[in-house]
Amino acid sequence: SFPGGRRDPADGDEVATALRETREELGLELGTRSVWGQLRTLPDRHGLSVAPVVANLGPLEDLTLTPNPAEVEEVFTLPLAHLLREENQGYTHFRGRYGYTLPVFLNGPHKVWGLTAIITELTLELLAPDRY
Repeated sequence: SFPGGRRDPADGDEVATALRETREELGLELGTRSVWGQLRTLPDRHGLSVAPVVANLGPLEDLTLTPNPAEVEEVFTLPLAHLLREENQGYTHFRGRYGYTLPVFLNGPHKVWGLTAIITELTLELLAPDRY
């Protein structure tokens, strides 16, 4: 999943929360100049509102990540080109009282699903509208 968490009283807004959570979870210090914008608010499975913030991290090779082991088990990245290939895209169908379908993105041992996949899909629609 992406860095994230509850808003602290000291956080001015959703962007401040996202920047603080990114610093706490990945040791990555980003300024508001890195922020491209905010996606629409989404409900999580517990009924809480999630406000995804999209930011430019710059070249990955220039980043030094120091994940917080209490919050992050593993860090991996997926190139945009990988996400846009149809063979790496799928859907999961859920049955029950209300059936629904959610996107899934595949990458070897990693499967991006749930809310993270929904946010990834919304981001791809913005970044590559002609290809996704």
